[in-house]
Amino acid sequence: MNATISLDGFDVALGRPDGWPADSDPGGTPVGPLPAARPEHWLVHTDGRRDLLPVRRWHGPPEPAVESVAARCTGPTIDLGCGPGRLTRALAQRGLVALGVDISAEAVRLTQGRGVIALRRDVFAPLPGEGRWAHALLIDGNIGIGGDPVRLLRRCGALIAADGTLMVEVEPPGAGLWRGQAYVLSGRSGERELRGSAFRWARVGAEAVARTADAAGLRVADRFRCGPRWFAELARA
Repeated sequence: MNATISLDGFDVALGRPDGWPADSDPGGTPVGPLPAARPEHWLVHTDGRRDLLPVRRWHGPPEPAVESVAARCTGPTIDLGCGPGRLTRALAQRGLVALGVDISAEAVRLTQGRGVIALRRDVFAPLPGEGRWAHALLIDGNIGIGGDPVRLLRRCGALIAADGTLMVEVEPPGAGLWRGQAYVLSGRSGERELRGSAFRWARVGAEAVARTADAAGLRVADRFRCGPRWFAELARA
């Protein structure tokens, strides 16, 4: 049974949307509770790149980079691809209206377990407060969602208010723009690795974000970094 709550005028329907099996995670990203003997998870790109997924970090408290993103938010914020919800919680702890959104039922459950609000929904599906969010966030590589950064940024631009901003985490300079497929590879040392289903993914380097944003009707309002991680704040053109 669904219920609806209001967050400063942002109506959020709580409950499981039809059509998504409770145990399904179409993106393939591991978000469930970590067992005592933790396996490693890799995001393998079809161009040969293989990135170790920082699953332990996602399940921990907000790290300095995440806190630096949260500190830039000054109004209602939607965290897209929220995972286990550490950023959504960091926003709420600052007294902001915050909504986590993820396609994974387990991610939503874990985010709600942190005492914050999360909704199970595809980013391209209808979302609460469209056109009224002060900020939308694509952190932890989520600019890759769907494999088409221009389409994704255009969609996110429709979520924010006229004076709102979209904050995205990008690759360090030199990464360029890559679009293709990826899959998650999981396993423990000495054991057989398990391969997840392939899905569309993308990478956007710091030097490529301006032209990608421009194609989506956005502009780069600011760039910042925290340690080795790079971010861009986008606004409507």
